Amino acid sequence: MLLKAGVDISRLRPEIRKKLSILVDAFEGLEEVELTITSTFEGTHSAGSLHYAHLAIDIRSGDNGYVTVNTLKEGLGPDYDVVWEGDHIHIEYDPKPVLSPPKNGVSYLSRLE
Repeated sequence: MLLKAGVDISRLRPEIRKKLSILVDAFEGLEEVELTITSTFEGTHSAGSLHYAHLAIDIRSGDNGYVTVNTLKEGLGPDYDVVWEGDHIHIEYDPKPVLSPPKNGVSYLSRLE
């Protein structure tokens, strides 16, 4: 795994840090180039970006970005968003809320009708 000059991974939260080995393994099977992290919190990102919460990274995508994105999505699981942004792949830890089971046989959605 390589880091672009100036990239600091020391502040990455465990939710991202513990998945770095999955990223390395995915690149070994797919890419001709080694995994390179190009951004964590440094640089300019959109307001509210999870980069600033140390829950997102950008990685360099090779010529086969679409296949890489699908492989990473499978390896990381549903709590991670993986988006091919043309010149890089954006990865963030963004768990989705789980709806609770219906109470007394009445679901939240049926009460909205």
